[in-house]
Amino acid sequence: MEPIPNAVVYLVDDDASVRDALAWLLRSRRLLSESFDSGEAFDAHISGNFRVTSPSCVLLDVRMVGLSGLGLFEKLIGYGLQPTLPVIFLTGHADVPTAVAAVKQGAFDFCEKPFSDNALVDRVEQALAHSAAALAQHSESHSRQALLDGLTDREKGVMRLVVEGLPNKLVADQLDISVRTVEVHRARVFDKMGVKSAVELANLLRNL
Repeated sequence: MEPIPNAVVYLVDDDASVRDALAWLLRSRRLLSESFDSGEAFDAHISGNFRVTSPSCVLLDVRMVGLSGLGLFEKLIGYGLQPTLPVIFLTGHADVPTAVAAVKQGAFDFCEKPFSDNALVDRVEQALAHSAAALAQHSESHSRQALLDGLTDREKGVMRLVVEGLPNKLVADQLDISVRTVEVHRARVFDKMGVKSAVELANLLRNL
């Protein structure tokens, strides 16, 4: 897999030797990383106004002193950072049930120690690709919402009835305006939303 531009992998583990080894492994595959020695340290980094702006993922140790990996993961969910910031848990054998439970909550995967270097980096690259896709979808959704916000109240009213499949005459009757006015507003809605038909418009709104 080709390197994803501007990607970053966050390493959260209270064992310095593990963090250093993971950072070296990622560098060998041309992946940048940032290290944190506790769940609290990473929580401080992402709380507040933190936003995922480039493909990212987290390699997260399940068992840490203080804030556990699972506790931190629950905070990530609470901050609304999933799925743009997928999490791969690093776990010992005894912690596998906990990691499996986290995957059911939306974690990307878990890797049991000792793990295969190649298998781990492959999953990291897949998580970064997942993050990139989620970011693109999020951006597209925001763009659609911006288009919708640019409509006047009257245009929104016409749009709602057009999407329901009503012909111009019935739209005019319901809104107590002329058919010609409906035609004008309908054309403006199509132009502003970048569509050519009521079907395209309905599909666009369905994805918001």
